[in-house]
Amino acid sequence: MMKFRAAILFFGSCCVLAPALQAQDAGQTDLPSAPSAAQQENRPQKTAPRAESPTPPSSQQPTPPQVPADTAKPADTAPAEPPASDSAQNQQSPKASTAPASSSPLGPGPSDDDSLTTIRSTVNEVNVVFTVTDRHGRYVKDLKKENFKVVDDNKPASEIRSFRAEANLPLEVGLLVDASNSVRDRFKFEQQAAVEFLNQTVRPKYDQAFVVGFDVTPEVTQDFTDNTEKLSIGVRSLRPGGGTAMYDALYFACRDKLMKAQHNGPVRRAIILLSDGDDNQSHVTREEAIDMAQRADVIVYTISTNLSGTSHHGDKVLERIADATGGRAYVPFQLNEVANAFAAIQEELRSQYALSYKPADFIADGRYRSIEISALGQKGLRVRTRHGYYAPNQ
Repeated sequence: MMKFRAAILFFGSCCVLAPALQAQDAGQTDLPSAPSAAQQENRPQKTAPRAESPTPPSSQQPTPPQVPADTAKPADTAPAEPPASDSAQNQQSPKASTAPASSSPLGPGPSDDDSLTTIRSTVNEVNVVFTVTDRHGRYVKDLKKENFKVVDDNKPASEIRSFRAEANLPLEVGLLVDASNSVRDRFKFEQQAAVEFLNQTVRPKYDQAFVVGFDVTPEVTQDFTDNTEKLSIGVRSLRPGGGTAMYDALYFACRDKLMKAQHNGPVRRAIILLSDGDDNQSHVTREEAIDMAQRADVIVYTISTNLSGTSHHGDKVLERIADATGGRAYVPFQLNEVANAFAAIQEELRSQYALSYKPADFIADGRYRSIEISALGQKGLRVRTRHGYYAPNQ
């Protein structure tokens, strides 16, 4: 009887321990990640973690992307749409990260779509804004379409499609203020002149403007708004200090602000650049900054803060930028003339013509094409406009 009881006890303990051991084994197979679990499932018996599997070498080292996919097939019943959605989001994420990094304000260059600001490729039409002055520098505002000749890429335009005087076209204006150490002694006066310009130029619910201060890097102190009070705060919050990266600031304002601005109809894009023209910190060159302004269809007006009364290298740089983009360079000789320069820019923005024309032999090859507009019928008239544009890429 004692032997019979011992046998029963031994058999019962085995029945109790067997499920526990199975549960323990099952719990251990759930702990590793999916790749490790897949390897364990292929093994004929449970082995120590460092033991080798008896399976052939070709099945021991599957590529990492394939292993999770194989293990997911038996139990995965979810449709394929979620991974496709995640993939689409990953493809779109580089576009969302195009904002300039803090170490460099420039970031990647413009896409082909960004450069199509002045060309409507469906009809190959070019839009141009320009001013006309007489021999005394006074604006001429009463000319007609017949008074102008347009030459595109050294060939007369085949057709002028539209012509109008644009005294009230909505404005998109960027105010770029040099906040480097070189302008510290006259900075407050320049701030006040800039505030007065914005108050007199920006019309609520019609125009838009933004403020960028720059030393080593550009800083947007007020984004696009029609609120002149906010713009004034943006100007007054600027503090001088550091080096000068003027070309970077111009490049940034054209590409990341004006080129990307959303609008429902034709606008006039302009930048007022207040600086002494001495650049010593930029990542881009002067010509690269001019190139970006031309791509963005931006007219640049420059106001020199060099009040020494003598010709300065920076003044020549500012003149080159303004001339290449169809703007004007102002070189005040006294501090109070800075305000006069702002007033002259305001008058010019309200004294412009706009025309659209069809080039004679337009090709969408991404090449730079020159523009020449001349006034006919009267002597001494001067037309000032941008020198050219970039055709879109097909």
